[in-house]
Amino acid sequence: MELISHQANKNPNTSIQSTPPSLSRYENQKRRDWNTFCQYLRNHRPPLSLPSCSGAHVLEFLRYLDQFGKTKVHHQNCAFFGLPNPPAPCPCPLRQAWGSLDALIGRLRAAYEENGGPPEANPFGSRAVRLYLREVRDFQAKARGVSYDKKRKRVNRQKTQTQPPLPLEQQQPHQGQSVMANFSGATV
Repeated sequence: MELISHQANKNPNTSIQSTPPSLSRYENQKRRDWNTFCQYLRNHRPPLSLPSCSGAHVLEFLRYLDQFGKTKVHHQNCAFFGLPNPPAPCPCPLRQAWGSLDALIGRLRAAYEENGGPPEANPFGSRAVRLYLREVRDFQAKARGVSYDKKRKRVNRQKTQTQPPLPLEQQQPHQGQSVMANFSGATV
């Protein structure tokens, strides 16, 4: 006699998930950056509200972040200024890398608008912030001996339809040449 089990179907694919979908790495980083900036505004003396925040306050925040940087940026009077791989240590400061600052501003710019800030008043998109980032990029490039050339935009040209090459059997021989001449180097 065969015993039949009467257990409920416990298929994990049919269960309802009660956990919210996890955020992407970008979204998590954007949330952390936004919280850090808001904390900076609260700790500012005098404390600042988000609507009263300007591009100047964003620059102040970026300069504050420099103390936590990991990129060696040589002074102009340093012996290693302009060398991509200096042969010895030097007392030049560690700073935030331009690429990190640029990505941070991009995330904060998006977070500002997601948190109700009007796009036209976004302090992260101000002219002062754009100029500061350009200056940081250019100076760090000179200090490291690396150039950040502006990439040229490619012209989107229509690709012409090309037909795949014909199999050897269907190829027409050129004047005084057989199909096999391509492989043997001889003419027939």
